[in-house]
Amino acid sequence: MIREAIEYIVDLGNTRKEMIDGQVYTTQRMHLVPEAVATSLQVRSLSGLVEYLQSDFDTEDPLMIHVVSPTEVVVFDTLNRDFNRNELIRAKAMIPSITFDRWYDAEDFNIKLQSVFVKNDDRDVMLKVVGNIKEEAVNTVGDDGVSQSVVAKTGVASVGNVLVPNPVLLKPYRTFVEVDQPASDFIFRMKSGPSCALFEADGGAWKVQAMKNIKDYLQVALIKEFETGKLVIIA
Repeated sequence: MIREAIEYIVDLGNTRKEMIDGQVYTTQRMHLVPEAVATSLQVRSLSGLVEYLQSDFDTEDPLMIHVVSPTEVVVFDTLNRDFNRNELIRAKAMIPSITFDRWYDAEDFNIKLQSVFVKNDDRDVMLKVVGNIKEEAVNTVGDDGVSQSVVAKTGVASVGNVLVPNPVLLKPYRTFVEVDQPASDFIFRMKSGPSCALFEADGGAWKVQAMKNIKDYLQVALIKEFETGKLVIIA
């Protein structure tokens, strides 16, 4: 073992380079010692990210803001000698939980409508339908594959067939609360139970709009930094 160790050490001192077919080879395997990169700061809001960038706390060098998704924004600097980047800060949105393409009972669905969606006309219509539906008559449902009608209270002491709105334009909380929540179409369905569900129907177009809203917000909040050329943003 001692002899092998001595021979290994000697070989290290005899490392040489050779050119073979236009490529450089060495007689010993070499390992890159990477340049250190920063561990990113984690925040939960766009305002926190803005305050960090305005502080010049870590660097005054030019930085890039990358709007990765409707819920994530990353700030990093230019490439180092190893073609890696320092990721200085990462913002991840805190958003309420709701699962689309899932059936909720009427009471839970009513709560979700009031707590997870921005108030608008279609949300209010849905609340009236879901809040007034008569459980004992929920099986009396008319359905042509697109529209539905259910038996619901239509007055203080009266009931009648009520058209279920479909599709509906809603604004669930799906991105940072500092920006406008994008509206998108949903298919609203009901079934006996009573149970309710929403199915996304915009092909994911809301994500593009949400990222644009984030970009617009940051460009206004950091207007001085953008004017000086310190910041670049992509979305």
